[in-house]
Amino acid sequence: MSVHVINYDRQRMARWEPDSRGRLEQAAFALYAERGFEHTTVAEIAQRAGVTERTFFRHFADKREVLFAGSGALQDLLASTVVEAPDGVTPIDAVAAAIEAAGAQLEERRERARQRQAVIAANAELRERELIKLASLAAALADALRQRGVSEPAASLTAEAGIAVFRIAVERWVDEANKRSLPELVRDSFGQLRAVTAGR
Repeated sequence: MSVHVINYDRQRMARWEPDSRGRLEQAAFALYAERGFEHTTVAEIAQRAGVTERTFFRHFADKREVLFAGSGALQDLLASTVVEAPDGVTPIDAVAAAIEAAGAQLEERRERARQRQAVIAANAELRERELIKLASLAAALADALRQRGVSEPAASLTAEAGIAVFRIAVERWVDEANKRSLPELVRDSFGQLRAVTAGR
């Protein structure tokens, strides 16, 4: 009886390594900084991360999604924080608490947020995608406010104001000269909004 020996080409076999998603994200941001978003391919990202293109597509739909991954979780956090706010909390205070909670979650990713902002600022298609993402967050906040019994147009106005505060606070946070935390900047921005609307 003959025995068949199977020889494995170890160079071609994909090796399992932990945190493929994190390595893909790191590789993508490095390549976007080096070559620009437009000139970076999925194949190059996968190669830099030491994984296959198939692994890339298990984590991200396309190379844009590396920049927008986590939007769904952020939207869920904002909506659930508003819905679960205690009875008697004003709509703007419920939204402020939600935006501050999002800021606390993002705080540890400041350097990555700076890199992300630079990539998006340099590409018109990505800037448009960012506006769509912010509109989705505003819509989720408005829906959460309506669930709390806030009528229109108050729900939409409050939600849009909240997202404007969030966007401006993030812009201040990623500024190299700024050392304050994102939750602190969110509180400060809401404070300034309240002062303006109160006529002070």
